[in-house]
Amino acid sequence: MKCLGMIGLVLAACIGGHANAEELTGTLKKIKETGAVTIGYRDSSIPFSYLDDVQKPVGFAIDICYRIVDAVKHELKLDKLAIEFNPVTSSTRIPLLANGTIDLECGSTTNNADRLKQVSFTNTHFLTATRFVSKKSSNLNSIDDLKGKSVVSTSGTTNIKQLTEANAARNLGINIIPAKEHGESFLMVETDRAVAAVLDDILLASFVAGSKDPDAYVISRDAFSKPEPYGIMMRKDDPAFKKVVDGATAALYTSGEGQKLYDKWFMQKIPPKGLNLNAPISAELRHEFAVPSDSPDPDSYKAM
Repeated sequence: MKCLGMIGLVLAACIGGHANAEELTGTLKKIKETGAVTIGYRDSSIPFSYLDDVQKPVGFAIDICYRIVDAVKHELKLDKLAIEFNPVTSSTRIPLLANGTIDLECGSTTNNADRLKQVSFTNTHFLTATRFVSKKSSNLNSIDDLKGKSVVSTSGTTNIKQLTEANAARNLGINIIPAKEHGESFLMVETDRAVAAVLDDILLASFVAGSKDPDAYVISRDAFSKPEPYGIMMRKDDPAFKKVVDGATAALYTSGEGQKLYDKWFMQKIPPKGLNLNAPISAELRHEFAVPSDSPDPDSYKAM
């Protein structure tokens, strides 16, 4: 009888262990089964997600995603967890996330109500606003100065949507040129194929800093938007995975490590050209790091 009892306990433990394994769903289950996390990265979203001089994905968002991968590895009790990288663009990032090609999108993606219909975001890691860059010689100071001119923005972004809306609302008659990537958008201004490029202001700052003649450019004070939140994207309706990701990002931001990581990418020389964006953390982002949030509402991000 004692032996039978022991057998029963062993069987119960095995069945229980099997049940626990089966409880995994969604992205956590996929990662457990494949032994890998696939990160979607951008090739020119400096300093968030881009390729260095040996074509390795690096950046502020990439470093955040490394912390997330560590948390997932710990959650799944894995000895090792491979990281695979897959390039994405503004147009492909959401489809590749939805179809399972990538598990995290680690770039410069704005968290807004429209996107939340298709994806989820973790806690905000940056706040930006949509502005335009132009050559100083063009003497363009306001959005209204773009009237009747050729202006470029990256397709599939919030930026080109806001440019299109402003163009219609103000009856500006702007010739809007869609570019495939952010680097192409800035190149069109460099080569005078467009008088201005409309992108997130921090991305514009990075392109200007890395250009042949930074003093030749100016970023508008006039903005197409309020400060908007960037977040790491995940698949929608996957609460177990989101809980792990949110826990990892919240722990990073509320610790001193969040500020150190910010300073690494925005206040120090970064690869491959040794640029220093010299962009101190804003009061709004400092408060966001202290009290992490995944809100898409720009009005919720106010300095306290």
